[in-house]
Amino acid sequence: YVVKADDQGSTLGLYIVDTLEEAKKAYKKAKKISKRVIIEKYIPGREITVGILNGKVLPIVEIIPNNNFYDYHAKYADNKTNYVCPANINVELEKKIKKDAMKIFNLLNCKDYARVDFRLDSDMSYFLEINTHPGLTSTSLLPMAAKKKGISFCQLIEKLIEI
Repeated sequence: YVVKADDQGSTLGLYIVDTLEEAKKAYKKAKKISKRVIIEKYIPGREITVGILNGKVLPIVEIIPNNNFYDYHAKYADNKTNYVCPANINVELEKKIKKDAMKIFNLLNCKDYARVDFRLDSDMSYFLEINTHPGLTSTSLLPMAAKKKGISFCQLIEKLIEI
């Protein structure tokens, strides 16, 4: 299962557990940093994210962490996470995921920009969450997808200021 703090970013307070005892410990840790804790089924498979910028879907980014879990350390410390952009996904599945990402973005009344996270298990995609304030460093996922679309980091920041 996945135990996670409801209101944290960068996978702070997120734990993958296999037993009830591990879940109890993870819950206590997550509760220290959040009033609400979510427990959900763990979905094995590939991790992907879809950036949306000003009503347009950006190329899909696949995240391949060195330790099979894209945690805080994998994001910011070890520099061993690999990113594939655009993700190596068959065309039909790519279209479906992009369409689903835009639909989710609109259903949640998001505007301007966001990042929609999914897990892939074979040819099935599962919506995990939407990040309405995704990271905006030069190494973050939204800027990575924008760059693949021909939008430099500086141009991205300018667009965000404009909108």
